This record gives sequence, C-alpha cells and structure tokens, in this order.
Amino acid sequence: MSEQWWFQRDGESIVWEGRPRLSAALGGVALGVVVVAGALVAAMMVDRRLGAVAPLGIGLAAWRLLRVQQTRYLITSRALWSKRGVVGHTVRRVGVSQVQNTAYRQSLTGSIFGYGTVTVEVAGGRDLTFHRIDDPERVRRMLTDRLGDTDSEIPGTTDQWRAVLSVVRDIHDAVS
Repeated sequence: MSEQWWFQRDGESIVWEGRPRLSAALGGVALGVVVVAGALVAAMMVDRRLGAVAPLGIGLAAWRLLRVQQTRYLITSRALWSKRGVVGHTVRRVGVSQVQNTAYRQSLTGSIFGYGTVTVEVAGGRDLTFHRIDDPERVRRMLTDRLGDTDSEIPGTTDQWRAVLSVVRDIHDAVS
C-alpha cells in the first residue's frame, strides 16, 4: 500500500498526525516472551519437542509490534482519520461536522510520561479513539478548536437570515 493512505480534498491541510507509542505493544511483547521462556523451559525439563512452541511467542511479539507500528492517526482541516492493520488495512474518516464531543484520559503512568487516549464521539456512528498518543490534552484542544471553526461557517448573511425569519413569521401569522 502506498504511503498516501488518506485522500486530500481541495484546500485540506494536515493539522496533526501521530501514532500510538510503542509501549502500547508492551503487553503482547511480554506475553510473547513468556511463551518463548515457557516453551524453552518445557523443552529442557519435559520434552524437547515442546521447544517448537517458541516461534509462536516470537511471532506474537512481532505481530503486536507491527500492529502498533502500522497504526496512524491524522487530523486535517476537514476530517479525522485512523488507519490500522498489518496485512489488511482499515481506514476510517470522520468529517469534522460529524464530531459531537471530545474527551481525553490519562492513566497514572500516562500522566507521568505524557501519553493518553483521545475519544471522539461521532454523530450516527461508533466513537473514534486515538490510543496511547503523546500529549492527548493538546490533541483534544486542537479538535475542539476545529469544532469551533465549523460553527462560525453558518451559510448566509445576517440580512438573509432576517429575511428568512420574516417569512417564517408571516407563515406563522397566516396559520394562526
């Protein structure tokens, strides 16, 4: 797959891009190490053939590292993007106008080391989550600023909206 995994519309620019920290793979790597160590101990103490399980642990650790390494997050002037996957890829785009709310959270270690998770509530769909990213408060603030920009882009002028209000009042009076 090419490096350009997201499509760019006219005038769209990148506001932020990131990926999960490699520490997100720590659990999978630790499990892989335990499987390798267990297979080697079992091979020495029980039966040599049990050592054949060791590559499974190595594969598990490598898969988890690759999975984290291949995950990308992107915020543009018009949308939020998420790409995941090692063999196959899942790319998700959420338009800024679909964002209803944003939040971030940090664990104790996340607060100490500066990482956390940003969750974006999406209108009519499942939430979009940027897991274990650097400085989640700043990313959430960027998103909130993006949302503020869309509110100021109400179409029409004040005079046009006054004319609409006048027509609606005339209709109301005619119905009443």
